[in-house]
Amino acid sequence: MKEIIGRKMGMTEVFAKDGKMYAVTVIEVLPNVVTQVKTVEKDGYVAIQVGIEDKKESKVNSAERGHFKKAGVPAKKVLRELKGDEMAAYKVGDEIKADIFQAGDIVDVIGVSKGRGYAGTVKRWGHKIGPKGHGSGYHRGQGSFANNGRNNARVIPGKLMSGHHGNLSSTILNQLVVETNAEKNYILVRGSVPGAKKSLVVVRSAIKAQLGQEEKVHELVDYEAAERAAEAARKAEEEARKAAEEAARLAAEEAKKAEEEAKKAAEEAAKQAAAQEAPVAEEAPKAEEPAAEEKGE
Repeated sequence: MKEIIGRKMGMTEVFAKDGKMYAVTVIEVLPNVVTQVKTVEKDGYVAIQVGIEDKKESKVNSAERGHFKKAGVPAKKVLRELKGDEMAAYKVGDEIKADIFQAGDIVDVIGVSKGRGYAGTVKRWGHKIGPKGHGSGYHRGQGSFANNGRNNARVIPGKLMSGHHGNLSSTILNQLVVETNAEKNYILVRGSVPGAKKSLVVVRSAIKAQLGQEEKVHELVDYEAAERAAEAARKAEEEARKAAEEAARLAAEEAKKAEEEAKKAAEEAAKQAAAQEAPVAEEAPKAEEPAAEEKGE
């Protein structure tokens, strides 16, 4: 038998790919850290003590500090004992996570029911009310306390009377585990679970025989996968857009560079052509100078 401690977070609904809907209770299951191992030789019984939720060092007293220091684990807010043949294999410091159960497992969930204060027998035990007519004078009373003459001087034990309603340990049997997630620390259990929101619960293997009854959990819709696919598509589109912009920018830079090089080549060619024409123009007057000198003579 396996057990684990968690917190009831509330109810929701999940859908399978074939359209089937499961009304589930979300149980937050943080890693249960083993703080002590009980043995028959030392304690007279077999169990393990586990703790969840770290506790501030300033709020830890000396006894607790010594206990957790001996175990070599951080101080925990909640300590509980878990029993079962499969739990005895754990050692001090080990962590028990949500994947101890799998989808399709049948479990019992133990919690403390909601406290409803002082209540009458109609609300507490479901007794039938009296006549509604105004003249009856009896509507929501506790009923007769007579004991058929056996001993009317006292109330026989077991009499259903008014009193404190709720705030008692309650167990829901044979609940179906719909999904477990060790990364996000939760277990989804079909149906309701006793207790208020954020109250502690214990999830254990079902103790009553299931007579071979097995129920297959339909594959659930993975909304996160769709979101991841959409995010991946968006990122791919963004990367493609950036790549296209980068290619266009490089092409524009190459074209601009080629244009500048062509312009520089044209300017250089023009300079060379001008440089070649300048000596010819200077040599022409030198050729005419002898003729002028002959005329002077």
